[in-house]
Amino acid sequence: MGAKQAKLNKKQLEDLSEKTKFSAKEIKHWHNGFMKDCPTGKLSKGEFSKIYTQFFPKGDPTAFSQFVFNVFDDNGDGSIEFEEFLQALSVTSRGKLDEKLEWAFRLYDLDNDGTITRKEMTAIVEAIFSMVGENEKKESCTPQERVNKIFDKMDKDGNGSLSKEEFMEVAKTDKSIVQGRACKQVNPCAGFNHFVGDFFLS
Repeated sequence: MGAKQAKLNKKQLEDLSEKTKFSAKEIKHWHNGFMKDCPTGKLSKGEFSKIYTQFFPKGDPTAFSQFVFNVFDDNGDGSIEFEEFLQALSVTSRGKLDEKLEWAFRLYDLDNDGTITRKEMTAIVEAIFSMVGENEKKESCTPQERVNKIFDKMDKDGNGSLSKEEFMEVAKTDKSIVQGRACKQVNPCAGFNHFVGDFFLS
């Protein structure tokens, strides 16, 4: 798909409809908004961070936005093209629980080795705490305490790292992890579609 293409042709719309959970009409709508804000057809890491900054003005979302950017940037070329953007948005907004948790697992697995270490999860949770600002941090335990609680529940074999199976099994069955305040640590993509929609479709 051409990076600077102003309009999508019929075949591209059909392909994107098959790859995502959006209709052709919705895809056109998203594409128009994407091209309006990203006329080059690519979203840079800096531009991506600005989206988060608008919606988390009391915190510093820089680190977290970069972690999320790396998951969106599927081909690893340092920018997000429309197809990558739409596919990630499809999972985070309309994907099944398994799909969303697999996406979240990829976010936490910073070195892409198929496991999540305490260090990796701590990096993400610290980034979330920085993003939400001081008010939220005063009401919460420390990032390390949060990570310890999650690992106590998820690390079934006690080897100090989480496999995808361990992560998904507990996240799907333990309501104290999947719902409520802890949800941001397990499925950080949960609210992304709401504010990204406001940004690109306004």
